[in-house]
Amino acid sequence: MLSDPRNIRIEDFDYPLPDERIARYPLAERDHSKLLCLRGDDISEHRFCDLPSLLPSGTMLVFNDTKVIHARLLFRKATGAVIEIFCLEPYHMPVAQAFEQRGQSSWVCMIGNNKRWNGSDLDGQCMVDGQPCTFSATRRDKEGQAWVVDFRWTGDFSFAEVIENAGVIPLPPYLKRDAEESDATRYQTVYAHHEGSVAAPTAGLHFTPDLLARLRDGGVATEYLTLHVGAGTFKPVSTDTIGQHDMHVEKVFVTAANLQHLVAHAGRPLIAVGTTSVRTLESLYWFGVQLVDQPDAELMHVAQWDPYTLDDRGLSFVDAFGNVLQWMRRRGIDHFSGETQLMIAPGYRYRTVTGLVTNFHQPKSTLLLLVSALVGDRWRRCYRYALDHDFRFLSYGDSCLFLP
Repeated sequence: MLSDPRNIRIEDFDYPLPDERIARYPLAERDHSKLLCLRGDDISEHRFCDLPSLLPSGTMLVFNDTKVIHARLLFRKATGAVIEIFCLEPYHMPVAQAFEQRGQSSWVCMIGNNKRWNGSDLDGQCMVDGQPCTFSATRRDKEGQAWVVDFRWTGDFSFAEVIENAGVIPLPPYLKRDAEESDATRYQTVYAHHEGSVAAPTAGLHFTPDLLARLRDGGVATEYLTLHVGAGTFKPVSTDTIGQHDMHVEKVFVTAANLQHLVAHAGRPLIAVGTTSVRTLESLYWFGVQLVDQPDAELMHVAQWDPYTLDDRGLSFVDAFGNVLQWMRRRGIDHFSGETQLMIAPGYRYRTVTGLVTNFHQPKSTLLLLVSALVGDRWRRCYRYALDHDFRFLSYGDSCLFLP
């Protein structure tokens, strides 16, 4: 059980970020971004392509292979009003299954300009593999701050094919621009595989196929997990203390092979690529802890404050992952999906991760809290260095390697 961080003041995790330091566009070459390396207390500056020479011997890098979907659907009414439907997650259905649906699919969505939608169906058209596709949207029930929307379309196409051609990549709001054709490629990692995110795991945007090959040739092990990033990742902490902030829920997908490889790597450096990879690994640990008292749990669900209220029984991550593997064997499955709402904040003790590759995060964000939990107040020196040395910030900006 960890010390309770709920009284942490978010004001203590603010820093000045001039608007001009936010990278509106990516660099021409993914791996030419700057890389700030914190090793112990020492800060050094590099290029991201130098990463293979900076990693400790025996490192395993853990990536999030989620793929960003074209989640923004724009409908223009006869009046000229534009209604934006932002697809967040399937309604009561696994993500992979929802993307395979044909003819109809229901999603939980945010709706822009909702007051102009008078309740009648919205209609649109797109081309899929050179064939015309007509699709419609019906607003149904309120779901919290969002809505359930029923989509229907013509032709023998999957929902994945329709949204890929009808929708637009959802760029982060702080970029303050519409998505362009190049963003369909650049706001996506080169190893993206499982569709389901509405935001990219941006630490991975710096990797190229050549850099990945150099890492493997240099003896760096790699593992790919999946956490689908939700729009809540951009939700600022608007309360005085983080105990009043509701952490967003995200979907996790993991295989037995993933867990077996991670267990086999125990005792050597395990470095997460991105905060979403951190949340996946640490959530799997806490699910393993839950299974001690709830061996027949039906679903992995890690709540926001579980690490601060559960007794970990002194479990190592090998023990915890072993519990998850046994849980999978009892069910005769080799992969599973679950949910996490995990809040990682100062006071948290990492159970799996020994290092982190990440970008520079927004002031007063839960992502900055996660970084501080790993490196302590050294984040302030790092961010001050980056501001003083012309680093670029946020999703399309430069990167950090934290080896505390």
